[in-house]
Amino acid sequence: MQFKKSVILGITAAAVAGSMVFAASHGGNPAVKARKAHMQLNAHNIGILGGMAKGDIEYNADAAQAAANNLLALSQLNQMSYWPPGTSNAELGDETRALPAAWEDMAGVIEDAQALTAAAEAMASNAGTLEGVQASIGALGGACGACHKAYRAPDS
Repeated sequence: MQFKKSVILGITAAAVAGSMVFAASHGGNPAVKARKAHMQLNAHNIGILGGMAKGDIEYNADAAQAAANNLLALSQLNQMSYWPPGTSNAELGDETRALPAAWEDMAGVIEDAQALTAAAEAMASNAGTLEGVQASIGALGGACGACHKAYRAPDS
């Protein structure tokens, strides 16, 4: 199991590094592009689970478990390289919605990230039933929302 985890983390790290090289060669800050891609993956998987919880998407245990497992894996990635100094919206304008508050309160960001991991763990444990998804989606959305409220500029 440990070997499998190491292989998955190695592949993920290579993919992130490769995407950063690609991003750098195609304009924009590679760290910003990486964190946006990470957030899009989160949103995609939360959208599946939220859609199932609301009844907008037919519940499918395999799809729910896959989305929950994806969120858990994403929450466990080391994201520190996504947040270098000088990459907030104060420095990069419309390229990012990340507020300078994230760098001023990195301990708060880390605390929110830990809450997301805990919510993703609960979702992964409960995704095997529709009732479990419905019971877990609020905490998952709340964890995302708490960080976004404090550290992300609203849509313009």
